[in-house]
Amino acid sequence: MSDSQPRPLRLSLLDLAMVRSGQPIGEALADSVHLAQVADRLGVFERLWFAEHHNMRSISSSATAVLVGHVASATSQIRVGSGGVMLPNHAPLTVAEDFGTLAELHGDRIDLGLGRAPGTDQATLRALRRSPGDADRFPQDVAELQGYLSERSLIEGINAYPGQGTQVPIYILGSSLFGAQLAAQMGLPYAFASHFAPDHLQAAVAAYRDGFTPSEQLDQPHVIAALNVIAADTTDEAEALLDQVLRSRVRSLAGRVPQLAGADLDDEMVEHLLHDSPLGQQARHMATYTVAGDRERVAQGLADFQRLADADELMVANVAPGRDARERTLGVLADLTRG
Repeated sequence: MSDSQPRPLRLSLLDLAMVRSGQPIGEALADSVHLAQVADRLGVFERLWFAEHHNMRSISSSATAVLVGHVASATSQIRVGSGGVMLPNHAPLTVAEDFGTLAELHGDRIDLGLGRAPGTDQATLRALRRSPGDADRFPQDVAELQGYLSERSLIEGINAYPGQGTQVPIYILGSSLFGAQLAAQMGLPYAFASHFAPDHLQAAVAAYRDGFTPSEQLDQPHVIAALNVIAADTTDEAEALLDQVLRSRVRSLAGRVPQLAGADLDDEMVEHLLHDSPLGQQARHMATYTVAGDRERVAQGLADFQRLADADELMVANVAPGRDARERTLGVLADLTRG
């Protein structure tokens, strides 16, 4: 721990606009808007982020800036942003214009979280007209984007309109030491994607805190650590919902395996894959930092994870299947923050 005093419980939300099997995408997006409005009314969550992914049937947040703007229009107080925009997929000037427009429309409620990964596979990367080498420019692209959002563009004669002077706060997202060290060097807040990439969490946070240099945006380090949460009336109910999540994740992972892609996996095959295959091991490992239980178990799990991660803020991936179950989780989390 970086200090001996326990930190207050500060909670934020991550939404991938998940699409259930057979669900229309429009309905899934409507669910995300509804849950955003619930979170907004509860008034205890710091921010709500949407993540950029591509070519994934179960995720509908690929046009991240569009969704951020729509949700910001449907809410009034919660911060809304990206968690994140995968910067190698975009020109920094375009991102500055997108989020500068959002800031002009919605004021100081917009966040810009940036990731270095493409958020997709190599074939889709080519369809985006990008190349794997684009990620190598991530530090320079972040600096260029910062310039566009400030009054000091790094490219003479090129400015973001809208964007210039909006000072949209930038967050560095990552799951390795690279992002932690970059965020520390640039004096930016750092968010670790431990909800699906649990390895290196503590090492990355320690590197970030040890190397942090104050900046105009931030005078002291700020760590956001992500985890999955499912809250229900009973722990048995929450664990049953978690089992559904793991099975769904196995199906998704199987879709990326050539021998299984496109196969209609029955329940017996999914059961086998979950318990007796590398895919199942991967799914369970991705869910290492998951809290599923009743109110008391969730409260203890959040406290334990915050200490483990040495985090100033927890980013909750609300992964319960179905809108009602996710809304129940929001209610429990709100109760916990109020004590």
